[in-house]
Amino acid sequence: MIYKKSIVHRRNVLSSLVCSVLSLSVLAPTHGLAANAKINITIGTGGASGVYYPTGVKLCELINNKEGRHGIHCTAESSAGSVANAQHIRAGTYDFGIVQSDVQFYALKGYGPFKQKGPDPKLRAVISLHPEPFTLIARADAHIRSLDDLIGKRVNIGNPGSGQRTSMDLVMHAKGWTKDTFASTTELPSDAQSAALCAHEIDAMVMTVGHPNSEIKKTLTTCDAVLVNVDGPAIEQLIKKYPYYSQMVIPGRAYPGSSLSTRTFGVSATLVTSSDMPARVVKELLQALFNNFTDFKFSHPAFFTLVPADMKEKGLTAPLHKGSKDYFKRAADLSKLLKIKPPPGK
Repeated sequence: MIYKKSIVHRRNVLSSLVCSVLSLSVLAPTHGLAANAKINITIGTGGASGVYYPTGVKLCELINNKEGRHGIHCTAESSAGSVANAQHIRAGTYDFGIVQSDVQFYALKGYGPFKQKGPDPKLRAVISLHPEPFTLIARADAHIRSLDDLIGKRVNIGNPGSGQRTSMDLVMHAKGWTKDTFASTTELPSDAQSAALCAHEIDAMVMTVGHPNSEIKKTLTTCDAVLVNVDGPAIEQLIKKYPYYSQMVIPGRAYPGSSLSTRTFGVSATLVTSSDMPARVVKELLQALFNNFTDFKFSHPAFFTLVPADMKEKGLTAPLHKGSKDYFKRAADLSKLLKIKPPPGK
């Protein structure tokens, strides 16, 4: 009996030891892991001319640089954008996807474009990326210097289903406005509204994008247009009510002739995945990003204002993936461990 108990005890000890070794091997840079665990992952992005695509390309580049160590190969896929990426993740055709924080919320809850399929209980947030401010652009000769100056003007409120239209509808609701508030409204898509502004067909337009943006740069220089602050009590209430919005600032000098910062609100671009994604893969992705954070930050102007502390929570409405939780906890523990203590007696 004692002999049998001894064998069981040794087996338990051996089992614990094996588990410990395997746990360490997940984080350890071993070539054996790469040889035994080849994984291909895809990141859904957006159109090639937007910010999402170069974001995905850069993330994949950073991951693939260490493919020989961790065995993970990444491919960035051009897509129709946020909604499509969330749908692909649910269907299992994409492993990760870049989505706006409001789309993340809608996919989780089964709202808007996800109403037919219902809530996605497996959707998980990985990290917050760059800000995407709600941007109001007006002709300089339209004398629009604040949000309230839109009253009685010709405004493009965005095409139905677009990110800017969703935000504009909420702004109008918060202000108690209807389409009749304006002299006229149009529903032009983003690629058509700049031409309409320059042709004097509209006085103002809205966009939800990362900055600096090439289309906005072209508009401001071609049409003698200006960026307008979007703030005030109604906007503050909007931010409090909807968890995917936050206060934002478009930096001064982001565009030629624009020296002052522009106050507004907006969503964040976020990276999401499924709860089925192994935690190891998520941790490797985050490690690749933060180990090369300076390289990532200066790979695109939209990332210049990134702050690591914001990236683990800003705009994340879906539950955080286990791999992200583990990584951020370990990073916090390391920060405490490496903190320089004062000499004794100080």
